[in-house]
Amino acid sequence: MIHKQTKRPLVLTALVLSMFMAAIEGTIIATAMPNIVSDLGGFSLYSWVFSSFLLMQAITTMVYGKLADLFGRKPVFIIGVLIFLFGSLLCGLATTMTSLIVFRLIQGLGAGAIQPIVTTMVGDMYSAQERAKVQGYLGSVWGISSVAGPLLGGIIVQYVDWAWIFWINIPIGIIGLIGVIVFFHEEVDKEHKSIDYLGSSLFLIAISALIVVFVQAGTHWDWLSWETISLLSLFAIGIGLFIWQETRAKSPMMPLNLWNNKLMVVANIATLLSGMVVLGLSSFLPTYVQGVMGESAIVAGFTLSTLSIGWPLAATLTGHLVLRIGFRSTAIMGGLAIFIGTFLFFLLDASKGPIYAGFSSFVVGIGMGLTSTTFIVAIQNNVSWQARGAATSLNMFMRIIGSAVGAAFLGGILNMRLQSYYQQTNHTDMPSTDVLLNEGMRETIPADTLVLMQDGLTYALHTVYTGLFVIGILTFIVLWFFPKVTVAKEA
Repeated sequence: MIHKQTKRPLVLTALVLSMFMAAIEGTIIATAMPNIVSDLGGFSLYSWVFSSFLLMQAITTMVYGKLADLFGRKPVFIIGVLIFLFGSLLCGLATTMTSLIVFRLIQGLGAGAIQPIVTTMVGDMYSAQERAKVQGYLGSVWGISSVAGPLLGGIIVQYVDWAWIFWINIPIGIIGLIGVIVFFHEEVDKEHKSIDYLGSSLFLIAISALIVVFVQAGTHWDWLSWETISLLSLFAIGIGLFIWQETRAKSPMMPLNLWNNKLMVVANIATLLSGMVVLGLSSFLPTYVQGVMGESAIVAGFTLSTLSIGWPLAATLTGHLVLRIGFRSTAIMGGLAIFIGTFLFFLLDASKGPIYAGFSSFVVGIGMGLTSTTFIVAIQNNVSWQARGAATSLNMFMRIIGSAVGAAFLGGILNMRLQSYYQQTNHTDMPSTDVLLNEGMRETIPADTLVLMQDGLTYALHTVYTGLFVIGILTFIVLWFFPKVTVAKEA
């Protein structure tokens, strides 16, 4: 429990800085990758620089959440930040692409602690009435970081050196650590702690296998290849053994009784689905704006950045809405915004232009801000202190898995439909789609070939946006089952 000596404003400042540090790491590196590849080589490993961080963050999030429930938030937070900063230092010193990927794994190992533990600590420090507003502010950090990340990355690469993309974390992280060490005080039960080592190991193995499939299948491996089938089988066996272990463990890593709570089930399914929507837009909207509309990368960035504007605005507003109209109504409003936003993308065509695409992104961002903050506050308001870390981490884990599933599922649809279109038109030897995304190279393509490639990409991406709309419908339907819970209830 939180001790009365805790200086809440100072701790909150430290936590926001720490959250910003971990959140910006997902986007700041994107602008620097061309420079990193030119220095280190290893272009074939490009995607693993991003995926290794996501993989380790995903598989450790739940473990850290449980450890925080057992040993307290403070020690787990400190260990996570120290690992993250050590990984950041090493990333800046990387001399090969392989070493950078290994160091990104270390970064991800630390990042897995930061987001869920920061959110849990905020849940501990504030009452149910205060929690709604403060979590809204915390949620806006993610929107701000996704806008600031690419811009800051571009400035650092242009005027300093790409290593500072990683080293900039060190002073921020140290300030965050000092704030928590000095001003955050908690009382933890001194009784003997039982750690579910077997359950944690089975979970790590199963989720690692699943995420490697999401990263590799459809691009480097065929979906029916022996590698994909073997890893999916390992995932199925691992999850089965994990569930069996959790039913018999004295202190299970993921208390299965969390899934007996209707609020947890609805919030986590909706989080999984909305994670698919966000990653789908982030991955494929710039491709549509550049490849189909023929706009520049800057314009494509604008159409996506509006999502990051709508998200923090709505997250901040959520704190007031939850207190006024309740969790269920706020969540349904968010689901409606996601439904409307994905419907607008379903109607998207090249003639509507980038402003229409940007507005559609903004609407989806509003939906994400309303739902994500509502889910976290409702969950933290509905479980005990002893389960709050695991419950918060589970919700964040579902978003990471949703992002990974969305990227793999929608990416597979895109590639399949594009190949199908070229086969239907008897043009199987077309140039790579990458050419469409390069303004200089696009001008060298013969006019008839350019039209055919744009038509093919339009055809394929319309199918992707149809898939997004279906996911948006499912999210809205799921949220109608969101139970009525009162803000006044304190766990």
